[in-house]
Amino acid sequence: MALYEHVLAVRDGDTIHITMNRPDRRNALSAGHLGELRTAFRAAADTDATGIVLAGAGPVFSAGHDFADVAARDIDQVRELLELCTDLMRTIQSVPQVVIARVHGLATAAGCQLVASCDLAVAAASAGFALPGGKGGWFCHTPAVPVARAIPRKQLMELALTGDPITAATALDWGLINAVAPDDQLDTTVTDLLARATRGSRASKALGKRTLYAQLDRPEADAYAIAIEVMAAASQLPGAKEGMQAFLEKRQPVWPD
Repeated sequence: MALYEHVLAVRDGDTIHITMNRPDRRNALSAGHLGELRTAFRAAADTDATGIVLAGAGPVFSAGHDFADVAARDIDQVRELLELCTDLMRTIQSVPQVVIARVHGLATAAGCQLVASCDLAVAAASAGFALPGGKGGWFCHTPAVPVARAIPRKQLMELALTGDPITAATALDWGLINAVAPDDQLDTTVTDLLARATRGSRASKALGKRTLYAQLDRPEADAYAIAIEVMAAASQLPGAKEGMQAFLEKRQPVWPD
């Protein structure tokens, strides 16, 4: 895997581990850090890996945008930074692999945005989540976008307006994450969930992920129109053919991809 200044990217079997590596800055997301994360995800997308684990080095997952970077920018430059951040979030959802966030410590502001943008998320019991702009001077407008698509409205408003952190247990109850693990079992829980989410045909999974995001926020009629066309086309893929034939023959499938 490539070498980066702010990111570690390591492949282990079918999984690529992308780790934010600015522990001295609490993995704050400067432009350089965001750009390297986007590059790492794009590079991972071009491999035959089936899963990606996003993690953070040091005491926290990510403290969000790097204010030292933001404060030095004019409005156009801040807009460019936010567009870069948004492109990273979209990249995470567009790669063919299943992406799971491994959350420890705090995930705040754009760090919380990262968690909400991943396909799946597992947090240590001691982890916390916040959109702290609600009690500061710069509201968490863009971080709230994917969070709003993960949790109910009243909970979103509480998180965004108060700026107060919530526990991992509350994040699970609200639907922001998939599981809470004892701190010493975080990696085991991440590995188990990712293994269950990546089994089957890789091509089928990649198409399924892309279609889920395409129809997620559309009216039901539009969502069905998209899903019908994609599912009909997907029935002709080698993986679909093998899966159905294996079922009919009462045997384990041998995935062509």
